[in-house]
Amino acid sequence: MRNRYILFADLPVVALAAYGAFALRFDWFFYHSRSEFLPFLIVAVVIKPAIFYAFGLYARYWMYASVPDLVAVVVGVGASEIVMAACVTFALMFHVVDEFPRSVLLIDALLTLVAAGGLRLSVRIIAESGGGHSRRRKSDRHVLIAGAGQAGMMVVREIQRNPQLHLHPVGFVDDDAKKVGKRIFGVPVLGTTAAAADIAQLRRADEVIIAMPTAPGPVVRTIANSCREAGVASRTIPGVFELIDGQVSVRRLRNVDIADLLRRSQVVGSPQAGAFLTGRTVLITGAGGSIGFELCRQVAQARPTNLVVVGHGENSIFEAYGELRSSFPDLGLKNVIADIRDPDRLRRIFIQHRPAVVFHAAAHKHVPLMEENPEEAITNNVIGTSNIVDAALGAGTERLVLISSDKAVAPSSIMGASKRVAELIVRQAAARSGRALSVVRFGNVLGSRGSVIPLFKRQIELGGPITITHPDMRRFFMTVPEAIHLVLQAAGLSRCGELFVLDMGEPVRIADLAQDLIRLSGFNEDEIPIVFTGARPGEKLTEALVDEGETTEPTVHADVLRVVERDAQRIDLAEGLAELAAAAAAGDRARIEIALTKCIPTFAPDWLREGIRS
Repeated sequence: MRNRYILFADLPVVALAAYGAFALRFDWFFYHSRSEFLPFLIVAVVIKPAIFYAFGLYARYWMYASVPDLVAVVVGVGASEIVMAACVTFALMFHVVDEFPRSVLLIDALLTLVAAGGLRLSVRIIAESGGGHSRRRKSDRHVLIAGAGQAGMMVVREIQRNPQLHLHPVGFVDDDAKKVGKRIFGVPVLGTTAAAADIAQLRRADEVIIAMPTAPGPVVRTIANSCREAGVASRTIPGVFELIDGQVSVRRLRNVDIADLLRRSQVVGSPQAGAFLTGRTVLITGAGGSIGFELCRQVAQARPTNLVVVGHGENSIFEAYGELRSSFPDLGLKNVIADIRDPDRLRRIFIQHRPAVVFHAAAHKHVPLMEENPEEAITNNVIGTSNIVDAALGAGTERLVLISSDKAVAPSSIMGASKRVAELIVRQAAARSGRALSVVRFGNVLGSRGSVIPLFKRQIELGGPITITHPDMRRFFMTVPEAIHLVLQAAGLSRCGELFVLDMGEPVRIADLAQDLIRLSGFNEDEIPIVFTGARPGEKLTEALVDEGETTEPTVHADVLRVVERDAQRIDLAEGLAELAAAAAAGDRARIEIALTKCIPTFAPDWLREGIRS
């Protein structure tokens, strides 16, 4: 309903409230004995709609009225009655009227509140009853909502308000047994989540919607597995880290994915975690990659003044820029195509934009590829990081965070060794400059470009087999949004040269991951076999987040740990970096590996491990 119609309806409503106030105070035939009524009526009809307008009561969609709208009505009516009381006071002072009973003002206020509020509530009731959500149509899919919390309630309300979705909620299930038997928005809570599949079958639900964005992976896994075994389809709301804007919607429903089965419990971070980004210029390298783009997305939520996205691949930066511009139209967004191996170009970029905070995510990360192309790992991961650090210090950058990898721990690959040297570069620069330069180290992220999940999905689409290097291969896994959320938490803790690691939970067996993906795709292992091909050069069966001689200590965030080094070796990198740069320029693998062993005593390339074993 248009608000001008609400205004026209308010006029008789206000008049009736004024009449009712006098009638209740005196009697229904007071008109001839109460001369003050007519001036009061005229003032009420003029003043109250004007006050309502000033308090925004004609600028709301009353068909979607909620508690804040009700509060606005109360405030508007209260303000209008204060003005009416002031008018009555002036009328008495200047003898416009001889007397005026104060109780009339109180009665008038109550009647106006009931009438004005009731008018607006009726708009919502009429709109919802007219939407037809209460009428079950044969074409509607019956859905059972797993989760009777805020997310579940929002899903049900959206279904009820939008009949074009062709969904009908048959009930809730929730892990809180106290809710069972209650009704939420008219929808009953039928049981606990443990009985979701059985209740779905009993109520002939076509689908179970898992509306539990804060639930950990094992909870989602249990519900999804029971639904699959019962032959009932299931979809889910993305996890809380994916819902960065907090907007739960039916339109965000998607099939249960491997990330849902492995996601962690909700991490409660500091409300001030992103405060160091607000109003600042932030520069992110590798912004076109999975990690870099998620950094951009979450950093943008902290409202920096400018966000400078830097990448070498023009297509990925073009796509990242387009998505960020669409999601954050008010953000000062700058896109830069540059190679971090070009120090002069980097210096110009940093001087031009003067970033206060830098997240360095640009890196070569594929172990087998870097084993075949070691000079690329050195020039990009090592020399590139050195260039970024030099440019940042030269431009007065206050805070820099290097995104590192668990493969930097006791590295057995060129890639891992290059990341370990990059860590040393950042931390030694922090020691020299006294600035908040730090490193955040974590394991694999699910679904990142080139990771095992997209590879396994392609292999399943082709009918298999899924290829895994070794049956005992295990890796730490975390979703990209979860990892970046914790990176920002760690970045806020940085003071000078810290090495942070993220609590990745327990390592996951890659074969188990593949089996989950096969089941989620609707197949079994007889249809999609798993084949083991043998470990590749530079690969380890298991990874670690800290090296021997290192321990961790807690921070204010439970899932962010600070690494404490015992007898840490102070390595002079200047000579080692010069030797690495020369070896990479010459394309001499043996020379690169020898130079790496000088920088990292724990580095054990294949030839060294073979020599030790023999």
